[in-house]
Amino acid sequence: MKRNKSFTDNKPLLYLVATPIGNLKEFSSRAIEIVNECDVVAAEDTRNAYDLLNKFGIKKELYSLREHNEKEASQHVVDLINDDKKVVYMSDAGYPGISDPGNLLVKEMLANDIAVSTISGSSAFINALVASGLSSKHFYFYGFLSPKDNEAKGEINSLKDFRNTLIFYEAPHRIIRTINLLKDGLGNREVCLARELTKINEEYIRGTLDELSQLEEDTLKGEMVIIVDGNKEETMISDDEITARVAYFTKLGLSQKDAINVVSEEFKINKNYIKKLLF
Repeated sequence: MKRNKSFTDNKPLLYLVATPIGNLKEFSSRAIEIVNECDVVAAEDTRNAYDLLNKFGIKKELYSLREHNEKEASQHVVDLINDDKKVVYMSDAGYPGISDPGNLLVKEMLANDIAVSTISGSSAFINALVASGLSSKHFYFYGFLSPKDNEAKGEINSLKDFRNTLIFYEAPHRIIRTINLLKDGLGNREVCLARELTKINEEYIRGTLDELSQLEEDTLKGEMVIIVDGNKEETMISDDEITARVAYFTKLGLSQKDAINVVSEEFKINKNYIKKLLF
């Protein structure tokens, strides 16, 4: 076990800076202060980072850290920080690591005893969820489904019994495809489609998956967030299916304790009952 205080342990530190998802006024004064104090800005796309910082009169050395070079670029960030450079990392929009590069970077920092702290900002799926009208008490953020139909169908099938609200990201050129795949795999559930969040053309479209499948695709521009109601049907599940479900989540990377919690919530099963099956 390691305990780390970000600002009082006198250790090297990397800042993850959340960037605006649309409205530039959401780039906080603290984010601007931290970026101004740094030596190097590592970014998912240095061109986008340059444009953003230029709007705030900030000029910094930029370094590219994107999906295809994240592992090796993360080691370079380690070297920079060990050379007493102050470094921040930002993705194109929202939080690093949320359907964007950043997770491998954080792992590399921690492996090298470098602290990590986050500068808060806007998040597309949080914005969409709280305004959707669907339950925000418990939810499951999935992100992007596979662009391959058969793989996407398998992913949706694995989520069909979830009782919690489901959240997806999607690009405009695949949005009607994905709405139809969700309808076929989950049934005709309540849904909210949020697009162009925080921008002048922000729009929330609420209805059923069947209703949304009738939309004209050319009226849907910008990045999309899809909020889908959880499974409200009564489900019967066998003991073998319960243990298989726990195994599925542990394979995804959850601890056994967290996997038990998820399955307990998903099927409204007492945690102690699941533990007895496993142990």
